[in-house]
Order: sequence, then C-alpha cells, then structure tokens
Amino acid sequence: MSAETPPTLELVRPVPQRRSLSSRPTTSDRVFVSGSRLAAIATLLIMGLIGYFLTVGAWPALEQQGWQFFTEKQWLPETGQYGIAGLLEGTVLVGVIALIVAVPVSFGAALFISEYAPPALKRPLVTLVDLMAAVPAVIYAIWALIFLQAQLLSVAQWLSVHLGGALPFLTVKTPDSPSSYTSSAFIAGVAVGFVIMPTITSIMREVFSQAPVGEREGAIALGATKWGMIRAVVLPFGRAGIIGGIMLGLGRALGETIVVYALISPIFDWTTHPLESGTNTIAAHIASRYSESNGNAFAGLLAAGMVLFAFTLVINTAAGIVVSRSRSGAATEI
Repeated sequence: MSAETPPTLELVRPVPQRRSLSSRPTTSDRVFVSGSRLAAIATLLIMGLIGYFLTVGAWPALEQQGWQFFTEKQWLPETGQYGIAGLLEGTVLVGVIALIVAVPVSFGAALFISEYAPPALKRPLVTLVDLMAAVPAVIYAIWALIFLQAQLLSVAQWLSVHLGGALPFLTVKTPDSPSSYTSSAFIAGVAVGFVIMPTITSIMREVFSQAPVGEREGAIALGATKWGMIRAVVLPFGRAGIIGGIMLGLGRALGETIVVYALISPIFDWTTHPLESGTNTIAAHIASRYSESNGNAFAGLLAAGMVLFAFTLVINTAAGIVVSRSRSGAATEI
C-alpha cells in the first residue's frame, strides 16, 4: 500500500496596495515656506536699509574728509579735522583683550559643563550661563566701575612693573601711581570679556553636547581615555562651533557701548600702551557725542557707525567662510 502524499498548502500572500504619494505641499507646508521666505527677505531688507541710511547720512563727512577720515586721529568737526583712526585702533584693542580673557575661560567652562559636570550640577550650570548671557550690559558696567576696576589696578601695575621690561607696550609713564592705570583699554577689555563670556560659553557647550554618541562610545571602546575621546571626537566635531562662538563674541565686543563708555577716559590718539589710562572705541564715542552733534559732526558719527557696521559684516562673513571650510571629525590620534 503506497503512502499518500499530503496535499501541499499554498500560502496566499496579500498583494500590497500601492500608496499614492502626493508631492503637493500641504497648507502648513506652504505657510512655513512662505513665512521662512518672508523672514529671510525681511532680514536682508533691514540690513540693506541700515546700510543705505548710514551711507546717505555719512556721505557729507566722507565727501569732506575723504580718506583722511580713516587716518585722522583728532575729532574736531568745528575745524574740519576729524577721523576714526584712534577710535578704530581702540575698538580692535578692546575686542582683542576681551577675547584673550573670555575665550580660555569659556572653552574650559563649556567642556566642563558638557563633558565632566555630574547631572545634578550640569542643569544649574547651564541655567546660570544662560541667565548671565541675558543680563543687561549696564549691570556689568556698574559692577566693573564699582568693583572690577579697583581689583584690576594692582594686576595692571604688576604687569607693568614685572613684564614692562620685556614687553615695552606694557609700560606706563608713572608706574608707581595707581591713577595711571584707571580707565585703560586693559580694564575696559577685561570688563567686556566678562560680558561676552556667557555667550561664547553657551555656544561652545551646545555644540560640544551634540557630538555623536556612537563616535564617543567607539573611541572609549578602542581604549581612549576621557580626554582622548574629547580630543578625538568632541573637539573636531565642535570646531565650527568654537570658531562661531569666538567670532560672535568678537562682534559683540566690537559693538559693546555702555561698559566701555562707563569705564574709559576718552582719547583720540593711538593707544599703544593698553595698561595706561585713556582709550576710546567707535561705539562709546557715538554714545558720548550723539546728543550734542549736528551738521558735519553728526555726519561723522554716522560715518563711524557705518565703518563699525561694515567691520562687523566683514568679520561675520570671514567667520562663515572659515566655518564652511572646517571639516567636522578630522583625524586625531587617540
């Protein structure tokens, strides 16, 4: 008797229905795209109008002074002698000093908060940094005028006495007199450094915290130490954020007004000795002379503002080029 072959069961698989994919944008998509486009156009339009207003208002001064406006160290509109050479140099000097003070502290604070701080401490530190970035500059100005300047006088005197021989630009005319160090570019730069420090810290911390978790774990799995992982993964990934934070801080420092205005003793000559009393910046000069200026003097202030506006645009553009050329995740030895 032959064995009967059991019937073969055929599985009937359902044929998947093809879904119709529509490329037509929804109402919310159209609203979002239109809103984004309008915001971008409005931003460009506002920037263009600001530049146009400054150029038109500054033209009488530029027409009268010509290139001398950029090389003249005096500000005497009533005699036809006024320029921003000293103001421009003082602006750059205060900004550089502010970066020297702010960048190392901001970099270390951002790394500590993102990589080393325990969870119970991390959230309060993030909140504190964000709150410090929101503090009005006038509060920093009052604090620097009442407290910080008095503390920095001894620091400036020590730098002049002990390092002035090796670095002549740190010397002052009367090094034994504390009044020689008040209202200097050094004090203004340090104060501005405290102003921009929270902004730079916040940007760097945010970028460091976005480093890929997989690459972090891969570096640790290969035997890297905590610092080795940071050096191989976090820092290359955050290179653009570091540059962006520094450049944004520089832009803020160049345009800082009230802090510098409250601290400096205004002069219009080149500031070759940053520890010595006396300096000036474009923003502080505009604030101090705006209410009493008219005619050519007012046009000169608008011309100074136009230069500061253009200077900031150039710095931000250069920062964008550097950031676009920086490559995230560059090879680094663990």
